[in-house]
Amino acid sequence: MTDTESHSSEERNASPDTLQQSDLDYKINLLFGGSVVRKDLVKAVKGNAIVPSYVLEYLLGQYAASDNEATIQAGIDAVRKILADHYVHRNESELVKSTIREKGRHRIIDKLTVTLNDKQDVYEASFANLGLSGVIVEPATVKANPKLLVGGVWCICDIEYLHSDDARIVPWILGSLKPIQMSSFDYKDYLASRKGFNTEEWIDLLIQSIGFNPEIFGRRAKLLQLVRLVPFVERNYNLVELGPKGTGKSHIYSEFSPHGMLISGGEVTVPKLFVNNANGRIGLVGYWDVVAFDEFAGKKKRTDKALIDIMKNYMANKSFSRGVETLGAEASMVFVGNTSHNVPYMLKHSDLFDELPEAYHDSAYLDRLHFYVPGWEVDTIRSEMFSSGYGFVVDYIAEVLRSMRNTDYSDRYQQHFTLGSDISTRDRDGIHKTFSGLMKLIYPEGEATPAEIEELLRFAIEGRKRVKDQILRIDTTMAAVNFGYTDKTGTWHSVTTLEEDEYPDYYWTQNPKTAESTESPQTISPAEGVNATVPRSDEATTPSLFEGHREFQENQRGVSYETLLIPYLRGATAITIVDPYIRLPHQGRNLVDLLALLAIAKDPADEMAVTLVTKHETGEFARQHVLMLNDIQESAAIVGIQFTVTWDETIHDRSIRTDHGWKLLLGRGLDIFQKGSGSQYDLGSRRQEFRQVFAFGITYIRERKEEVR
Repeated sequence: MTDTESHSSEERNASPDTLQQSDLDYKINLLFGGSVVRKDLVKAVKGNAIVPSYVLEYLLGQYAASDNEATIQAGIDAVRKILADHYVHRNESELVKSTIREKGRHRIIDKLTVTLNDKQDVYEASFANLGLSGVIVEPATVKANPKLLVGGVWCICDIEYLHSDDARIVPWILGSLKPIQMSSFDYKDYLASRKGFNTEEWIDLLIQSIGFNPEIFGRRAKLLQLVRLVPFVERNYNLVELGPKGTGKSHIYSEFSPHGMLISGGEVTVPKLFVNNANGRIGLVGYWDVVAFDEFAGKKKRTDKALIDIMKNYMANKSFSRGVETLGAEASMVFVGNTSHNVPYMLKHSDLFDELPEAYHDSAYLDRLHFYVPGWEVDTIRSEMFSSGYGFVVDYIAEVLRSMRNTDYSDRYQQHFTLGSDISTRDRDGIHKTFSGLMKLIYPEGEATPAEIEELLRFAIEGRKRVKDQILRIDTTMAAVNFGYTDKTGTWHSVTTLEEDEYPDYYWTQNPKTAESTESPQTISPAEGVNATVPRSDEATTPSLFEGHREFQENQRGVSYETLLIPYLRGATAITIVDPYIRLPHQGRNLVDLLALLAIAKDPADEMAVTLVTKHETGEFARQHVLMLNDIQESAAIVGIQFTVTWDETIHDRSIRTDHGWKLLLGRGLDIFQKGSGSQYDLGSRRQEFRQVFAFGITYIRERKEEVR
């Protein structure tokens, strides 16, 4: 937008009452003023209150939805006072009860659950922290807030106290009740404001709304975070995520939306989840948009066969039975759990569903899952990953996502691409739902470029392929599927999973026929260069090095300079590295890693000349830049490498060229590795193979002698 672009950052930050903010934060406040909040404020006000983030953000949205620092501080103080005066701590429940008695009426913030007392034909409320039960609730209140009956709702409510000599009468009276949820919002304004952001900015806004700093995440990592939101925008979407502890698998389902219910422990009964045949009361799936099972993994977990059978039917048909009556529901099902082994171990000894309870380790159940989130790709949550920027007030975005459940974008790819003909109906459903969900999240108007559509389509296919490939390892009677699509030119594009590219020797070990059957004349094999594995060190001694282009996916492991570059650089006496961005400390360390490998690869008695062509750093870090390169020069000289630097302010492309006939075109230069945890005990800091990479490409070109000269 022109208005947005007309303001410089200096102008925006000139006011002493406004915090320094990024261009994105400025645009967010400009276009979504009143619907966003600074995400670090939640921690500032939460204290020891055990209350969901969406409750706090609801309050912050009322009092601190601003980019003015004075207003924000006043809002924080107001929210703190509200929590101090009205939030009920469990250990202070008796004090609050006394306050209500003495004052006659008092406002509290607590979680209410309502049950029907059918003997007296009245609704009765229970307060989670206050410890009250049997409080009479008007039928109209229950009718307006049906979720009070299932799982409970956080509310701001007034409690009155009126003592009676009749012991049968509960003295506590519910005076008023206000769920901590938005009453309304304008979806058209949401769509109109979306047009003010490009795709990258919008994705970053969504990531900040979740609570994370988008600068920490690559494009694929952002999509993995966003796919966790798909159950909120797609009806009857079945998602599974298994991975290491501490990656935030359950956070979104417990803290992000008041329309999601997280079941801790992963165990639930048929009456609670679906229907109680004794009284006809519908369970969780009838009231919540998303029902998530936390800690779902565990081979020895007790399971209810009746529950599994009814769950299979519901996940496939969106319905369940109560006696002779069939009922429908639209709640999405999410299953999250921890893994105790790494990916190659699971692939070698079992499959990627290895951690599930034995009763769920069943091809019929697994085939109903639409997407498998590879939790091992998600970083363990660290303090630096949390955002201090602006994001949507959770309650606002939760209502937006809920409204999107009425739209369907599953066909938006069909004018550009066609799925493989042997992809089954159930596979197509999984791909369509994931694609539709991501389209709604990122392109809510349903319009995107062919390249943007292709990115989401490939991602959706990969998630369903991960499910299907593991089913093939469990059930050999299942037919293999060639996952991919054709574009308008008729060109076939095969889709692989990241772990398939990383561990090809293990991926198809238990069912080699499947691997053979998925190969088609149209499929590009690793030998042809796309998604190919890097040459192994034992192949480096052979003269037949690969020529052509290779692509590596974001989050892929098992990549190192030793296998990626050294086979092509070994034997050279002069090497020229062109990389305009060897400026930051981690970029300097990357260069040092390469020089160290070159020193090991050559004869100790030989000398090697390495020239770096790069750009000057400007500004306050110019001196540090020169000092870093001087230190590298002195260190390299000790191991027989004559390291020199040539300055060229016009370069952009990155490459490595040798005097013995190889030219390597590097898409990202040497900067291919993602930032690790920063711990000195992180194995990735010792071996590159253990680190995740950014998405990048590399082209190997064997030059003629005259070209080398």
